[in-house]
Amino acid sequence: MQVTNTILMIRPVNFRKNEQTAVNNYFQEDLSLKNDEINKKAQKEFDDFVTKLRSHGVNVIVVDDKIETDTPDSIFPNNWISFHESGTVCVYPMFAENRRKERREDIFDILEGHGFRIDNIVDYTAAEEEGVFLEGTGSILKDRINQKAYCALSERAHEELFIEFCEDFDCFPVIFTANQTVDGKRLPIYHTNVMMAMAETFVVICLDTIDDKKERKNVVDHLKKDGREIISITEDQMYQFAGNMLQVIGANDERFMVMSSAAYNSLDKARLNAIEKHCKIIHSSLDTIETCGGGSARCMMAEVFLPKE
Repeated sequence: MQVTNTILMIRPVNFRKNEQTAVNNYFQEDLSLKNDEINKKAQKEFDDFVTKLRSHGVNVIVVDDKIETDTPDSIFPNNWISFHESGTVCVYPMFAENRRKERREDIFDILEGHGFRIDNIVDYTAAEEEGVFLEGTGSILKDRINQKAYCALSERAHEELFIEFCEDFDCFPVIFTANQTVDGKRLPIYHTNVMMAMAETFVVICLDTIDDKKERKNVVDHLKKDGREIISITEDQMYQFAGNMLQVIGANDERFMVMSSAAYNSLDKARLNAIEKHCKIIHSSLDTIETCGGGSARCMMAEVFLPKE
């Protein structure tokens, strides 16, 4: 299955701008608020978001972050862990040292307590010792239907490790570089999932970020061959996190595309209609989380595909 109805989310206790990730996450900005106030705002946005998802029948497993670990980006669990239909859990190497503390084995126990089965753990974290990183479903966009994986290379997405992942999970790799303009220079976008979102029958993608025409054509060719409608967004819309979406299953097996209100409001009627041809939209205000964290709705949701006991 491409989509799931179960999402793991981590409720923040120390959310703030993470200086260790800001060096190559150019979406992060400063807020003239004390860290405690920023965290309170982020918690309110988080709680409202979870309530909205649950009201549409999405199964959300919420785990509180631990205050003693001081992990400002714990709200984005999809970067360190992924859960697969085979019963495999995958743990990933992280660029920022303080993000490595987000990895928690008790998460496995919590999911098993919810009736999910874990048969195997694939751990790539040793790559950190070599300065090699691959940040989960932030870096990797899986087309589960066609057994392909898309990856925009960056400091947080190493090509050789991505290929190793594809070999381990029997996926065909589609590799490219996606850039954004920073101080007049074109620099790699830190995560694939801020410029691209993969749904069952369509994809939302900022093709303008793929400067290499051959690479862009290759990505388009794969998507077209697999029958997905391509909904192209602009770089301005991408900066409002319109590429950072996730399709989920709600009540009565209904599909929803989940995004922030900033992303929703950035999209014109034609693009919204294009998405709504395939599924309904859920959006929620995540302004504080987006501004300080440089991530949005998709980053906050770790999909659970594990089999049930």
